[in-house]
Amino acid sequence: MSSIYQLRVVLFSFGFKYGTPVDANMLWDVRFLPNPYWVEELRPDTGQSPTVSDYVLESKEGLAFMEQLLPVCKTVIDLSCNAKKKSLHIGIGCTGGRHRSVAVTEKIGSFLTGSDIHLSLFHRDIEKDVGGG
Repeated sequence: MSSIYQLRVVLFSFGFKYGTPVDANMLWDVRFLPNPYWVEELRPDTGQSPTVSDYVLESKEGLAFMEQLLPVCKTVIDLSCNAKKKSLHIGIGCTGGRHRSVAVTEKIGSFLTGSDIHLSLFHRDIEKDVGGG
């Protein structure tokens, strides 16, 4: 890839209960992963917390999903670069946008760090109320 061209990847988490993003190229619904909301001591934390992240990502479901998702993300980014796309917006959603989607988004962000892309990462709904999981 030339130094002039660099794909802009916007990676973000969100909560479906606050509305589905309309400006994403790709959305992943991760509501099938174990929900820390239902574990009282994890509920106040976010997916940025190591205990919450481990609860989600180190589960049987989380390990199986991430094993598939990370290569898919890399392939989509590589193909978007080859096609000279300007930007790629990837949204990861769970119910409230505080636990599961945040953990997955952070993991993808770590995986992509160091890639020859311009990566922006944010959590749209992380500070909204903790009700609803």
